[in-house]
Amino acid sequence: MKKPSDTAELTFEDLIGLGGQSARKSYYPELLSKVEELEDERNRYKWLFENALHGIFQMDLTGRIGKVNRALTRICGYPSQQAMTEGLNFASDLLFSEQEFRLMTARLIADGQLFLYETRLRKADGQHVEVSMNILLRNRGTQTAIVAFVADITERKRVQQRMHSLNEELEQRVEERTRELVEVNDRLWQEIRVREQAEKAAQLAQEEAEEANRSKDKYLAAASHDLLQPMNAARLLIAALQERDLPDAEAGLVDRVHVALDGAEQLLTDLLDISKLDQNAVRPELQSFPVGRLLDALRSEFEPVAEAAGLGFKVHHRNLWITSDPRLLTRILRNFLSNAFRYTDTGGVLLGIRRQGSNLLLQVWDTGSGIPADKQDSIFQEFCRLTHHPTRKAGVGLGLAIVDRIAHMLEHPLGLKSVLGSGSCFEVSVPLASDVSYNLNGMAPSAVVEPDAIAGHRVLVLDNDPEILASMEALLSGWGVEIELAQTLEQALAGCQRQCSDLVLADYHLECTHTGLELRAMLDAHGLSDIPMVMLTADRSSDTRKAFRDAGVQVLNKPLKPGKLRALMTHLLAG
Repeated sequence: MKKPSDTAELTFEDLIGLGGQSARKSYYPELLSKVEELEDERNRYKWLFENALHGIFQMDLTGRIGKVNRALTRICGYPSQQAMTEGLNFASDLLFSEQEFRLMTARLIADGQLFLYETRLRKADGQHVEVSMNILLRNRGTQTAIVAFVADITERKRVQQRMHSLNEELEQRVEERTRELVEVNDRLWQEIRVREQAEKAAQLAQEEAEEANRSKDKYLAAASHDLLQPMNAARLLIAALQERDLPDAEAGLVDRVHVALDGAEQLLTDLLDISKLDQNAVRPELQSFPVGRLLDALRSEFEPVAEAAGLGFKVHHRNLWITSDPRLLTRILRNFLSNAFRYTDTGGVLLGIRRQGSNLLLQVWDTGSGIPADKQDSIFQEFCRLTHHPTRKAGVGLGLAIVDRIAHMLEHPLGLKSVLGSGSCFEVSVPLASDVSYNLNGMAPSAVVEPDAIAGHRVLVLDNDPEILASMEALLSGWGVEIELAQTLEQALAGCQRQCSDLVLADYHLECTHTGLELRAMLDAHGLSDIPMVMLTADRSSDTRKAFRDAGVQVLNKPLKPGKLRALMTHLLAG
């Protein structure tokens, strides 16, 4: 026990108040409790250090490794902590090169800590493991230690590398695909340019074709007039010769010339008609009219044909009205009848009607040789000829093609029934008229008056072609008609004024741009509007027909058929 005189030499117990026995007895339980708490805390930190998921190691500023935990030995592949600490003296043995250690230490001293510092640790087998470390600088009195917390990021690095590889592969594939798409796009643009060039070429070709068609139409219009003029003159001269008393040999030659002219005229007319139909130059003029007027006109036209062929010809009709274009519908039925008489040797032909709901079937029956079943679908095509007839010349194969185009334009369905060896029936379906109108323009007169009724009448003929004038004079003089000829509008007007004519037959196309319709206006202006006029023309366009209708003149198409001309003249002069 210290003496009171030794107060200068105080112990640690004296300083904290535990110098006396009573004091020690008083504070000992509390101190013991604090010591136990500190021991527990120490054990807890030790347990955490040993069982932490992340690796932990401690080293000094020289790089000497002090402590490591089990997680770090597992990461680095050592069997135990002791084996790891005995095998490693310095950090450079574990993970750092000397240069990396100096740089890391400098940053750590400057900042006090390093977070997410990525590097590689050397494993026990010499391999490397990728790690991420949080490094702290720990000061304890005069000693400074470095504490590092280590997370194994090898798998993450592997995934990142895989992702990087996948990204590079994807980028490569995208680049390749992009290059392919660029190539495809370039090819598409090339195809588009080629297609555009082809379309431009096609459009140019179409424009050229349309221009060629327009030129063809103009040429056909001009050529038809020029071709039909001499044919018209020849027909008129042949008709004049046929009405004269000629020896049998000469009369036979005249008849053969007449047949040849008929064939040439039919071919030329068909060619002109099918050209106009293909160019949509024909416009239907629908109207309501009695079907009997049309059938009576066809009966008058084909009775002489049936008589010459030694065939029977019957026409059955009822008092019904239909809606159609009478001129175009007549063209269809005329073709049916012409074929029926051409291909029938014995028996006869029937033109009849049959009501079918709201439509009327106009039918042409014959007792001819019939049409084979394998040809019934093709006979409405161009240049498809019916079976050759031994006694009559077959057509060129355009008639039914024209009929088919007209029927489509009028929306009148066609029908055909035929039995080989027994005959055929051609039919066209026409709508019945819903209302009855009495506009009968374009209908041929139904009644024919005796030809002698025109004898002694004065007729003025206007045509700029002297050959036509000579032919008309030869024909009409044979009918007992008084004729006055004129080549110009002025001559025609002067002739009508000098001695009033009963009828004027005028050519439509005259010299330059003059037309026969101008004579109609001139006559009306000079008070001669009561003189009837017949326009003779090869122009079959819709515009000219409308102009004739508006002017109130009758029309006959060239080349003229003398029978039709005489019938129309008789009708006008007898009226």
